[in-house]
Amino acid sequence: MRSASLDRRIRKEAAILVRDARAALSLKKGLRGKHGDLEAVTSEVEKGLANKDMTTVRRQLPVLDALVDELVKRPPKSTTRDYVESIGAAILIALALRAFVIEAFKIPSSSMYPTLEIGDHIFVNKFIYGVRIPWTRTKLFELRGPHRGEVIVFIYPCDPERDYIKRVIALAGDTVEVRCNVVYVNGKAVPSRLVEGETCKYKDYDERDDRWFTRQCSRYRETVDGDEYDTYHDFERPARDARAARGEPQGDSRDFPTPGQLTPPSCVNSDDTARTQPVPQVKGIVTVTKPEAVAGACEQQMTYKVPPGHVFVMGDNRNNSNDSRVWGSVPIENIKGKALFIWLSYEKWWPLNGIRWDRIGDFVQ
Repeated sequence: MRSASLDRRIRKEAAILVRDARAALSLKKGLRGKHGDLEAVTSEVEKGLANKDMTTVRRQLPVLDALVDELVKRPPKSTTRDYVESIGAAILIALALRAFVIEAFKIPSSSMYPTLEIGDHIFVNKFIYGVRIPWTRTKLFELRGPHRGEVIVFIYPCDPERDYIKRVIALAGDTVEVRCNVVYVNGKAVPSRLVEGETCKYKDYDERDDRWFTRQCSRYRETVDGDEYDTYHDFERPARDARAARGEPQGDSRDFPTPGQLTPPSCVNSDDTARTQPVPQVKGIVTVTKPEAVAGACEQQMTYKVPPGHVFVMGDNRNNSNDSRVWGSVPIENIKGKALFIWLSYEKWWPLNGIRWDRIGDFVQ
């Protein structure tokens, strides 16, 4: 019984080898000089199978197996081909990750100081808000929408060729107002406290003159839904806060909406709008809550309501940020993803002391 089973396995293996050998003989006439050997042994095995001569099949099978393995098998891939295939696979994986999961982004301006500095390179989670079809704004599915306080990267509504990064301040349907540097969402002030006054300074970069220079500031800590983050304001804010506490309130040039201005913010107000692009339609509603003549400088006067399908964003460097206070809310479909962490940071590449080693690996809060 065992002998019959073994014979069946041998005949099956022999038939496969004969098939491979005949295919090779018909396609490869030379076979590196051993064409005759392969032909002779293949014929012997074929005769043995036809005559059920298992003795001949068993004797010639190892020889045929060795010849097929030596002459018919594919030649090994070259080192160059191995490198090309490996690099090609790596590129495809990188493109897939960039399109659907994660993307690198470089911070170009000081609008997000102190959270993000010029020269910070961050990774952006593109998956958290849903997967989009590459090079479009169409989402295949959405996991969740952005939350207040999250730092997001998005397509600038006034110029689709540019990406911006800001913090989400309010969601669709929320009302927003900024009075005396205090942000109000749905009528409630975002908790804020002074953490650094006269000693607050940061380095900014002037692209026109290609130089770094120092700005004075004041540093405040805001709390949204239990999460804390720091913001920069002009260095005179603590003094204004002190005067307001004494009953001498004074408004700020970045208050929002601007008193007396009932037109919602839009791209026509942005100096850096690409004029070759059509200006998006003005969205959002500005409502007067208390006439300017009646309300004090730091009291609520006007509110802006975020339109459906949009978010209201601001830079953490409140007095040096071009954001929703100027050009309006961001459409949800423009959002690329949520900022994750800093993977590289430098003021200049060389010398190496220009690299900010202490910032590398920091998560974006």
